[in-house]
Amino acid sequence: MAVRVLILGGSFGGLAAARELRRAAGPDRVEITLIARDPRFTFIPSLPWVALGSRTLAQISFDLSETLRAQRITFAHETVLGIDGDHQVVSTDRAQYDYDFLVVATGHRSANEAVAGLGPGDGPGHSPMSPPETEELAAAVQGLLESPGPVVVGAAPGASCIGPAYELAFGLDHLLRSRRQRHLVPITFLTPEPFLGHLGMGGAGKIRQLLEGALEERDIAYRTSAAVTRISAGAVEVEGAGPIPSVLSIVIPPLAEVSAVAGSPGLANPKGFVPVDSRYRHPRLDGVYAVGVAVAMAPADETEVPVNFPKTGHMTEQMAVIAARDIVARVRGRDGEPAELSARCVMDMGDRGLYMSVDPVRPPRNRIPAVSEGRRWRLVKLGFERAYLWSARHGHRLPTALGW
Repeated sequence: MAVRVLILGGSFGGLAAARELRRAAGPDRVEITLIARDPRFTFIPSLPWVALGSRTLAQISFDLSETLRAQRITFAHETVLGIDGDHQVVSTDRAQYDYDFLVVATGHRSANEAVAGLGPGDGPGHSPMSPPETEELAAAVQGLLESPGPVVVGAAPGASCIGPAYELAFGLDHLLRSRRQRHLVPITFLTPEPFLGHLGMGGAGKIRQLLEGALEERDIAYRTSAAVTRISAGAVEVEGAGPIPSVLSIVIPPLAEVSAVAGSPGLANPKGFVPVDSRYRHPRLDGVYAVGVAVAMAPADETEVPVNFPKTGHMTEQMAVIAARDIVARVRGRDGEPAELSARCVMDMGDRGLYMSVDPVRPPRNRIPAVSEGRRWRLVKLGFERAYLWSARHGHRLPTALGW
């Protein structure tokens, strides 16, 4: 009888775990079911390009059912309601599923409520953390081009996904310059980081100096250790400072718990995230794994304004592969190998890119971080997007060493 593996989530962690399990164990040995509330995979790193009008959601997404069916993986387009780890049962809005192994890759909920006025429902502020929000932001960017005015881009206290804020600030600057409107739009960058390029991981090599120089040469004002508290129709308020005028406010919120995970007894910590060991196993619930944003990770250091540990798509895939290999090893009567997480990513800067490689992510590190700026890195990012989407759609995995 085949071992039943249940995967919750159809983004980077869920797809990577399913792909690795299928590669390492044939369908006769492991039966894989993936449950996701969204029927499409979206390449989240390209959402800033959607916001700036150079991509559509259709160009950066694909249907999960067809892709998974080709890999002999069962897909259930359902919403998870609860997880009973003691009895190894997952309940959805349509059915109940028994499992032998469970991979929780449910991703995040954006805590937009952390900043008063951060929309879509509570006010005029915008966030690029989901496809619907990004489409709304794209419409707001078009409104800015028609009626220019001051812009604020940044991240809220407790944010962990700060890279897109930098990309949007640089991207808006480049877009406005290309239309000869930059002189009409003052841009202010606000970040909870103690210094530019901290990114929740304590910084990396000379990235601080590169980002400081890049913002300054583009006339983008910036404030570090900034705690955004409220967004109104005409301003962004920062704790301990006066309001900053803004007709377009873009703020990355903190990532919060998913209700089905937080509400499942014994699964999550008090903040709603899943504790794991070095193989991404739950410490108490046998057969339960967690990868990606769902994992509980302590901040890299203490900062004046909270900045949480980053969980990029690249890191999520590494977690998923470690977990999947451990499951296959346990099916075969042994344990898998743990590994330290590294990070390799490219930040789009509008007319060029910034490459960063750190190993491991959390300092101190075995290698001096590699940081490089240039036009070639933007071309690399553009090429990687196309290569990744093709590979993921066809059930392949790009080598982790490529990063992103």
